[in-house]
Parts: sequence; C-alpha cells; structure tokens
Amino acid sequence: MPEKLQLLPQRVGILCLLLLLLPFARGAEIMDIKVDRDGRRYTLVSTMHFDAMPDQVFSVLIDYDELAGVSTTIKESRYLESGGDSRTLVYTRIGVCAFFFCTTVEKIEYLEFTRPVYIRTTAIPERSDVRYSRSEWQITADDRGGTQVIFRLEFEPDFWIPPIFGPMVIKRILIADGASAVDLIEALAQKLPGSAAISGT
Repeated sequence: MPEKLQLLPQRVGILCLLLLLLPFARGAEIMDIKVDRDGRRYTLVSTMHFDAMPDQVFSVLIDYDELAGVSTTIKESRYLESGGDSRTLVYTRIGVCAFFFCTTVEKIEYLEFTRPVYIRTTAIPERSDVRYSRSEWQITADDRGGTQVIFRLEFEPDFWIPPIFGPMVIKRILIADGASAVDLIEALAQKLPGSAAISGT
C-alpha cells in the first residue's frame, strides 16, 4: 500500500481529535484592539472575551487593592476615599519601559460604576501626571456563555515623550499590556464565585 494511503487513517484520526477538542479550547482573548493618536491624545479601544461570568470579571476590575495583579504596567493601586456622591477616589502608579524610554505615571481618579455592567474612571489632572484620562469598561454576557468586555481608554500625557519614537512606543506598550492583562484577569476571575445572571443596564 502506498505510504500516503497508510498515513491517511492516522491523519483522519488526528483531525477528528482536534475537532472534538476544539469546543474546549477556550479562554480569555482579545477580539479586537486599536490604538489611535490625535496630536497629544491617545485612544485605545479593545473588545475582549472572557470565559468567566460578568460579575466575576467586574469584581476583578473594580478591586483597586489588587489591581496591580492584572497588569504588567500597574505597579501600585489602592482606594483613597469615598466621594459621598457615588464616586470613589482611587490611586494608581504606572511604570512603563520600552526600548530606551521609561517613565512613571501617577494618577488620582474618580471611580464610578454600575454593578456589574459598567466601570468608568476620570483623572483629576491637577493631582495626576496626565492632562486628561478617562477609561470605560462595558461588561455584558455574550453568546459564548462567557463575558464580552469593551474597553475604551482616552488619555493625554503631561510628561515628556520622545518626539520621534515616543508615539510608537506608547502604542506598543498599550497593546502589549492589554494582551498580557486578559489572561491575568481571567485567572483571577475564575477563582471568584460568580453567576451567569446579569442585572442592570
């Protein structure tokens, strides 16, 4: 029998095994990510999928006492105080380094949220190293039995950026950090009790 025909059953068996395993080959993933720049302002928009439930993902993202565990750039984070008007002050210290460019950025922000579907942070410029910074997390159950998160970050730095390579470095850091964060968020979220039910809009 020709060698190619002898190998055919083996290859068919491997293909069938892969097809059987495919539904179980799941996990956190970035579905889409885009970084744009307009002058000094940067905008990142990313769509992500998590196998964890929406309330689990929300709990990880809202935990500023442990937020440094979900990002390679966040070196320190904590709650500061309640604003008394559904807003809470939070602090983050971000350290980034790529090629020859390294910097530390500190932010004090207002944290607002609707459990478990929406999170927003807005920086206080006079208390931060940014002229403007606003982030939004939209969290919904998806048709894969997990969670879809749409993340939007818009910021304008108030620190020196190398004029030629700086914008490229900032974009690279944002994309790389987002890629590493999804797996860390998933791992932490899966350890929390969760429910498939979504309440609120």
